[in-house]
Amino acid sequence: MAAPDPRVGRLKRRPEFLAVAGTRRKHVAPGLILQVRRHDERQRPAPGEPPIRLGLTASRKVGNAVVRNRARRRLREAARQILTAHAAPGHDFVLVARAATAERPWTELVGDLIAALKRLGLWRDVSKGDASRNEVNGGPNAVTSNGGTGNGSGGGEVGA
Repeated sequence: MAAPDPRVGRLKRRPEFLAVAGTRRKHVAPGLILQVRRHDERQRPAPGEPPIRLGLTASRKVGNAVVRNRARRRLREAARQILTAHAAPGHDFVLVARAATAERPWTELVGDLIAALKRLGLWRDVSKGDASRNEVNGGPNAVTSNGGTGNGSGGGEVGA
């Protein structure tokens, strides 16, 4: 498992999630729901912490534990690729998994997140030479050079 991205903090406590949901600022897409809250004096990251914080949630409506975990992993990777490079700092984000999240094609899921950021006015462009733009097609379901999916779901040879 990869180490967490140091540019994105985590929302961990229920009041943090409720504060984001309480702003009622959200975008609903087929693959995800993005909720956003601007930092203020009442709730913001501690000094020295990342200016962007992320929370992930998947209810039992999404599916069983395996499906919910897969949905969260896919949302985490999409956030790693898109939020770190393109989201306006100074906000808390909550990505809510939907029933289609686990099975939605990767490019469409990433497109949902991009559209949500643009719709909420939090999209910021980066220089064309940024490597993170090239990662969009290399998501967790992309085929790797050895023919596997690259998502750790097996398919590789055991013992070489």
